[in-house]
Amino acid sequence: MASFSVTSSLSTELKAPSVGAFQPSDRPFQNLTAAINFSTRRAGSAVKPLRAAAESRRGDSVGPLSATTLAAPKTEEGVKEEVTIVEEEENFEQLAKQLENASPLEIMDKALAKFGNDIAIAFSGAEDVALIEYAKLTGRPFRVFSLDTGRLNPETYRFFDEIEKHYGIHIEYMFPDAVEVQALVRTKGLFSFYEDGHQECCRVRKVRPLRRALKGLRAWITGQRKDQSPGTRSEVPIVQVDPVFEGLDGGIGSLVKWNPVANVAGNDVWTFLRTMSVPVNSLHAQGYVSIGCEPCTRPVLPGQHEREGRWWWEDAKAKECGLHKGNIKQDSESNVSAQANGEVSDIFESESMLTLNRVGIENLLKLEDRRDPWVVVLYAPWCQFCQGMESSYLELADKLAGTGVKVGKFRADGEQKAFAKSELQLGSFPTILLFPKHSSQPIKYPSEHRDVDSLLAFVNALR
Repeated sequence: MASFSVTSSLSTELKAPSVGAFQPSDRPFQNLTAAINFSTRRAGSAVKPLRAAAESRRGDSVGPLSATTLAAPKTEEGVKEEVTIVEEEENFEQLAKQLENASPLEIMDKALAKFGNDIAIAFSGAEDVALIEYAKLTGRPFRVFSLDTGRLNPETYRFFDEIEKHYGIHIEYMFPDAVEVQALVRTKGLFSFYEDGHQECCRVRKVRPLRRALKGLRAWITGQRKDQSPGTRSEVPIVQVDPVFEGLDGGIGSLVKWNPVANVAGNDVWTFLRTMSVPVNSLHAQGYVSIGCEPCTRPVLPGQHEREGRWWWEDAKAKECGLHKGNIKQDSESNVSAQANGEVSDIFESESMLTLNRVGIENLLKLEDRRDPWVVVLYAPWCQFCQGMESSYLELADKLAGTGVKVGKFRADGEQKAFAKSELQLGSFPTILLFPKHSSQPIKYPSEHRDVDSLLAFVNALR
C-alpha cells in the first residue's frame, strides 16, 4: 500500500514541513487527509523528502525508493499543494528467500519486470551467455553490457560479435580510461600483475569501468554461481542490495544485484546451453572454463576447479577481480588465523615426512652446500588443493625413503604467510620446493601436475 505525504510551499516566509510532519491549518486544504506510513526498517529513522532520497546513504538492506510526485493546482491564496507518493521499500533479503527454489527463468522474468530499462545483464563472454538466453525466453526487452579491458582473447571478441548477431542485440561495451591505462603501463609495465597481484590492473581495466556502467542503472544481472568459487561465492543470494557499487540514485542501497543461476550447478548450465543450441566461446573447447583477460586466464586440468584457471599464481581465496568484492567476507582473514591456530586437522602425516618449523626452514635456506637434497611442500591444512594432493605426496615420501632425499612440509599460512611469500616463493597453496645438494636457491616445482610420477620425475632430474 502506498503512503501519502503532503508538502506545501508559500512565499519565502512560509517553510514547507518535512514529509511525515504534515499539520492541518485553517487553509482551504485543511480537509485534505493523508495516510502517513513510516516504512523504514530502522526504528526511529525519519522519512526524507523525495529531493533528498538520492543523496541519502542508507546502510540497511532495502531497495531504493521509488516515488511519483503529483502537483495540485494553486489555491486562491497562492498555496501550491504537492502530494508525494512513496512506495514501500522492498526487503530484498525476504525476496531472496521467496525465490530460493525458483527457476532461473522465473528469476530473470521477475528482475526484468521489476526494473525494465533500468536493469542490464553483465556478459563476460563465457558461459553466462545462458543469462541472455533466459532473458530472450521471457519475451521481455533486455539490455546487455560487457567490459572490454583491451586484453581479452581474440576468440572472446569474435564471440561477442556472434552473440550480437544471434540475438539481434547491441552489447553496450564499457572501456577503461585511456589515461589510467597509459599511466599504469608506463609506470609498471604490461605484466606487473604477475609480481604484485592482479588487483591494481583489474581496478583500472574492470572495476572502474563497471562502476561507471552501474551508475546509469538501478539493478544488474550477473552469472555468479555458488559452485564457481567455494571460498568467495558459496553464499551468493538470488537477489541482494549490492554491497559494493552504487546505482542511478547514488548512495548505499541504490543498486540491486540479481544472480538468477546462483543455485545452478555448472554442469546444469552447460546442459541448458547444449539443449537450447546456444552459441558458446570457442575457448571452452580448449579447456577454458572461467574466461577473463588473456594474460590472466588459462585452461584447467582434469580434476581442477574452474577458478584455478584464473590468476593461478595467487591464493585460491583471491580469485575475485573486484567486480564481486562483496562476496568476500570481512572476517576471512580472521577465519584463516583461526585455522592457523589449529582448529583444523593437520595433513601430510607420515613417518616418512619431516615437519619443519620456521627455524628449520630458515636454516635450510642458509645452507649453500647441503649434505642431502630436500623436497618441501608449503601448505595450509584447510586448503582443498593441498588436501587433494595429500595421497600423492605421501606416496612420494615413501618412495624416496632411503634414497638420501629428505621429504618435508612447512605450514605456510597464518603468521608464516608473509615470510613464505617473500623468502620461499609462495604464490598459492600448495607450493613445492626442491632444495638441491649443490644449489643455494630452492627450485620451485612449476607444474600443476601433482601426481606422484610427475613429482618424482622433477626430484630425480634436479636433486
